[in-house]
Amino acid sequence: MNTDFQRFLPSIRNLPDSDLLEKKDLLNEHFLIGKADGLEVYYAPHNEFINCHAEIVIVGITPGWTQMEAAFRQAKLSLQKGDSLEQVLLESKRAASFTGAMRKNLIEMLDECGVNTAFSLSSSRLLFGECRRLLHTTSIIKYPVFIEGKNYTGHAPKIHQSALLTHYAHNVFPKELHEIETDFLLVPLGKVVSEVMTDLVYKGMIPEKRCLFGFPHPSGANGHRKKQFHKAKAELKAIVERFVDERELF
Repeated sequence: MNTDFQRFLPSIRNLPDSDLLEKKDLLNEHFLIGKADGLEVYYAPHNEFINCHAEIVIVGITPGWTQMEAAFRQAKLSLQKGDSLEQVLLESKRAASFTGAMRKNLIEMLDECGVNTAFSLSSSRLLFGECRRLLHTTSIIKYPVFIEGKNYTGHAPKIHQSALLTHYAHNVFPKELHEIETDFLLVPLGKVVSEVMTDLVYKGMIPEKRCLFGFPHPSGANGHRKKQFHKAKAELKAIVERFVDERELF
């Protein structure tokens, strides 16, 4: 069992019983794991779970407050139910994965790229339900990052400008990918994630041919999402098709 999770277990058990946790419950010294240059990194349990048999890996920048709150709230509930620690992490992961409009936008783009067809699914929506076994979701910065209590968006500072963030992106994240035992399709969400992955490809730490570079971030706040996707769609479909062809050879 992950030692970080065990370290924070007492604090998770002591969280208030509430339908919605507040920032003062989580953004405090009990869960703070690093700070530098105005950045604060806090623990969250959901990215501790790694699906080692995943066939598609979707990667964001860092968990935001909404994901963090959902992960902790579910972890508390699962512990109260008496779930095993592994099950707690799994349920926390499920609760914190892309939700709402972001998930809808993500599914639409995945389907238009042919990802559902690649995995013999009627829709990529099933990756978040009955076919969850195929999916691993994560972030290049494993834990939530905040600047003055607000979500870090990948800018000001950029990841490579911060030793703290670079550690997670260039050391912790590649090690997580190496725990996955299958040949998987890698989906970087947005420009910031793609830039980090390009660096990792250059260093030989991840394979370029299975990365959907150019995939837009599905957030509704990304007003250029549809234009970006239309521009990259043909190449994204070609990468998915090559991925399928190579899998069929083995």
